[in-house]
Amino acid sequence: MPVITISREYGSGGTEVAQRVASMLGYTYFDKNLMVKVASEVGLAPGEAHDFSEDNYRVRNFLDRMFDRRRLGAEVWDAESWDARSTAETLDEEQCVKLVRDTILAAYSHDNVIIVGRGGQAILKEKPGVLHVRLFAPQGARALRVKDRENLPLGEAADLVLRKDQAASAYLKRFYDIEWDNSLLYHLMVNTGKWELEDVAQLIVNALMRLKIIPSK
Repeated sequence: MPVITISREYGSGGTEVAQRVASMLGYTYFDKNLMVKVASEVGLAPGEAHDFSEDNYRVRNFLDRMFDRRRLGAEVWDAESWDARSTAETLDEEQCVKLVRDTILAAYSHDNVIIVGRGGQAILKEKPGVLHVRLFAPQGARALRVKDRENLPLGEAADLVLRKDQAASAYLKRFYDIEWDNSLLYHLMVNTGKWELEDVAQLIVNALMRLKIIPSK
């Protein structure tokens, strides 16, 4: 059976929907534990399988990094030292992304797996037998969901939703050169603000059963 990737706006219920779909189909949900397991099968040590994804990616500019370094006690600034540090951080990020990509490709070969986030829609874009799904919802509805789920004041929940969206968009643009809301990347896009999550899960199952997925040409 095909693999499913789910791209989701923060607070749109993507994790809950994926878990429901996995239960309905008997699929495996690709989480950190499965990532470590699959990584070991392809020769990566568990400690190497960094789950570097849009969930924990941080958009940081030059001033953010400069202030961090000052707090660590660095007082002398020069272009050469900054470039070296910046390059090292970029390499570390790119290495982590490569590990995630290699692990997802290995998971794809297993079939019957649901991959939420982590650039799955880009990594498996040209692979046959993959259903790509995008979940979104109005920002206000997502803020309310995050408020209840994480017990936050509504204003803080709204700020968190915005920051997470910006980080995810930047992550996918930087490492995969895609716009995450580009409808051409997906077979199915669902506004979870208009559906119960159980119904969204059923929509995905129905699409999987009815859609004839063929290799890209």
